[in-house]
Amino acid sequence: MAVVEEHPEVQVFDEITLIQHGVRTAIAKTLPVGLTYPQYEVLNLISRRGDDLTPACIAKALRMTPGAITNTLQRLEAVDLVAVEPCARDRRSKRVRLTAGGREAYGRAMAAIRPKTEKLREGFTQKEFRDALPFLRALRVWMDEREEAGS
Repeated sequence: MAVVEEHPEVQVFDEITLIQHGVRTAIAKTLPVGLTYPQYEVLNLISRRGDDLTPACIAKALRMTPGAITNTLQRLEAVDLVAVEPCARDRRSKRVRLTAGGREAYGRAMAAIRPKTEKLREGFTQKEFRDALPFLRALRVWMDEREEAGS
């Protein structure tokens, strides 16, 4: 049977896909009961970027459709992990903030993930992670620019 040699760009995307799947699976297995991976992603984004994000900003950052982010926010709001409120400045757009319960749930999720991240740090040096970042960021930016241009 002939072995097909794949192009490096195909191999890079295969590796990224496998890594993303592995990370998602590992995190999902450790999340507190009742918290889904997409909900964790929203809590994580708000925790990192701060309150006062719009649903559209969250959807764009997480590559989610407006319908998916609306559903996820409604589910998080129903269990009092986020509050979706009118913007104080224009009263038209919405802003999302973590509630005290959301901060506590995010803290529990991060504590549950901590053993996995510590093992990761044992397997790779900070330099190895730093060295990988420029290429990965450049690739993401390049792809974002193509997506925005519609090509």
